[in-house]
Amino acid sequence: MVGFTTCIDISTLPTDMEGFYATNNQFQKRGPKGFIQVKVLDDDKLYVRVDLPGVPDDAVHHRVDAVRQKVVFFSAVAFNDGYEKQGVREYSGTAGLGCDCCEITGVDAKMKDGVLRMILSRVKVKDHDTKCTHTVPPFTGKSGRRVEEHPFVVKGRKRAFVGEPTADGGLFFAVDVPGVGDGDVEVLANESEIKFTAEVKNVFEHDESAGRLYLGSIDTSWSGDSAASLLSHYNITGAVNFGVLKVLITPRPNTGGTKE
Repeated sequence: MVGFTTCIDISTLPTDMEGFYATNNQFQKRGPKGFIQVKVLDDDKLYVRVDLPGVPDDAVHHRVDAVRQKVVFFSAVAFNDGYEKQGVREYSGTAGLGCDCCEITGVDAKMKDGVLRMILSRVKVKDHDTKCTHTVPPFTGKSGRRVEEHPFVVKGRKRAFVGEPTADGGLFFAVDVPGVGDGDVEVLANESEIKFTAEVKNVFEHDESAGRLYLGSIDTSWSGDSAASLLSHYNITGAVNFGVLKVLITPRPNTGGTKE
């Protein structure tokens, strides 16, 4: 029987001394960094971008703090595909104002491809001579050698990658690619490795002009002495759902994952 035993993300170690391009996702090679970004727009509104990979477009909830009207609470539950052993991911967090002089008066929110984008309208309630730039949290996108866990995950996996053997002798793996739509990904395989490219083709207003680009390689190993069985005995399918690339490797009919 040839069956998968492990699935190794060979992108977990940076290839140079500078480390990863973005510590929020070891596969990201270009585009805006960080799990969240809050910035002041020219019209003094706030733009908030939050990565919530796996969350359907209609499955996010948000509300303004009714007492102080300084922050927006958001929460969401990811789509359940039944494969991840850590369970369905749940998210919860806040973003907004870090000042005493303003209050939030409105929220225009849109969820698309695993990314929540909000425009927060505000009004000054105290005299303030200069433009207020205080936000919560401050922009945290960075590079480095250590991959960060998602700060808003309260249940389920917190890293961008998971790989699990399946009951039929195949393999399932998922990679967070927030912002990438279905059809904007390419998955290629050789005897012992699966490579993928995922790119944000439609850059939203207020995001950086260069969309995110994700590149990665997954090394597969199994009990058996024929690495060629990945191509000769398995079907490989991949698709992006709500900002998560999911690849399923299943035994071909009539092979049952066995050697010929």
